[in-house]
Amino acid sequence: MTRTAPHKEKDEEQDVENKKEKFLVLHNDDYHTFDYVIDALITVCEHDMIQAEQCTLLVHYKGKCDVKKGSFSYLRPMKNALVQKDLRATID
Repeated sequence: MTRTAPHKEKDEEQDVENKKEKFLVLHNDDYHTFDYVIDALITVCEHDMIQAEQCTLLVHYKGKCDVKKGSFSYLRPMKNALVQKDLRATID
């Protein structure tokens, strides 16, 4: 009987975790204008105008909105770009 090395199991678990679908969540901050957030979503997340407007309204009224879906490695650069624009974003 062969056993898998503990570090290999951990690497495999991390690979599976990274491939799971995650959500990039934008949170309300009561600071930035609607136009600023809309422009950020268009630039960073490649939303079209209507999608960006709808997400911005959801963030405003609901407190947060899933703005993109994908793997962690796909979403991380977008999250970082939104944070650099002073917006609150998480990957859940």
